[in-house]
Amino acid sequence: MKKLNENSLPEKFEEFGEKRRDGFLTVKEFKDRGENVVGTFCTYTPKEVIYAANAHPISLCSVSEETIPAAEKHLPKNLCPLVKASYGFALTDKCPYMYFADMVVGETTCDGKKKMYELLGEIKDTHVMQLPQTQDKEHAMDLWKSEIRFLIKKLENKFDVKVTEEGLKESIKSCNEDRRLLKEFHELGKIKPSVISGFDMFTVLNGANYTFDKEKMRSNVRELIGDLKKKQAENNSTYTETTPRILVTGCPIGGVAEKVIKAIEDAGAVVVALENCQGYKELHEEVDETIDPVEAIAKKYLNIPCSVMTPNKGREELLKDMVDEYKVDGVVDMILQACHTYSIESHSIKRFLTKERNVPYIALETDYSTGDAGQIKTRMEAFVEML
Repeated sequence: MKKLNENSLPEKFEEFGEKRRDGFLTVKEFKDRGENVVGTFCTYTPKEVIYAANAHPISLCSVSEETIPAAEKHLPKNLCPLVKASYGFALTDKCPYMYFADMVVGETTCDGKKKMYELLGEIKDTHVMQLPQTQDKEHAMDLWKSEIRFLIKKLENKFDVKVTEEGLKESIKSCNEDRRLLKEFHELGKIKPSVISGFDMFTVLNGANYTFDKEKMRSNVRELIGDLKKKQAENNSTYTETTPRILVTGCPIGGVAEKVIKAIEDAGAVVVALENCQGYKELHEEVDETIDPVEAIAKKYLNIPCSVMTPNKGREELLKDMVDEYKVDGVVDMILQACHTYSIESHSIKRFLTKERNVPYIALETDYSTGDAGQIKTRMEAFVEML
């Protein structure tokens, strides 16, 4: 059997890593052609609705500390870095995606975002969806369906379009296809020994969001899946059966992926699963294609197990399945500074994992700066050594 070119995989990972930067030019082309762009921040934003309105959903710049000093002129310093970065890029006009966005869709996940959106609305047309804070009450679903209908009306009025039932169904089908493919890619982490590093996994999943040619994205991911399965068949892995296998959970990891994931893997482990928003949390459940599209979209998105929900037993259920299926040796709970919901929930997650699942656990609080990189490195070395 022909040996896999050792350089082919890194080249593909690098290509996905460049997608966010290259996407700036693509979005400019959208605007040059008169197409509409909608900026988003959160996994709860139903992208199917935006596609059905003939617009492009774009994840905004909120993963860098670059503009946090500017944001802190208006926002408190002891606030989540994601919230500050989101506002800072709008305030300074340094995010091309924000610059080209015709409007922004936010959602009331946490108090910091909710109040920040009031200021953001003075800079950019900002539509805020009132997200229910519970999943197990009938009126929560009723509210969320109403909010999706309000979003549809907003998009129709903003862009002078008609969002049809057929358009929603087509968007649901397309987005589900993306979910299935990216879920299949993420599930390569179940292979033991691992055939992919956690940082490369994150790079592909994140880059896929900025690959606006969906057919090209799907083709590239399918090719990558095939290459990695060949790697498995040839026993051509960088890792061994005894390499500690880590699952990362917690807050959105985009702004700290390099600092945290690389620290874990430099310590001798491999990150095999990312439960966070940019990972498996959004991918594991599809939108039902057999029922009313608004109801189906509402059901799928409201069911996302984020810490803003109370109770949030869905996160425990998802972690239980992932720990077993990915043969996890330890869990790192990544918490962004001043994220109160994930910080408080870390107590119950630790208890669930260590007492009920007998899995080693560590909580790691950080921000977007590099000042704590050495401390994180030391802590991850100690955690991996313990495993």
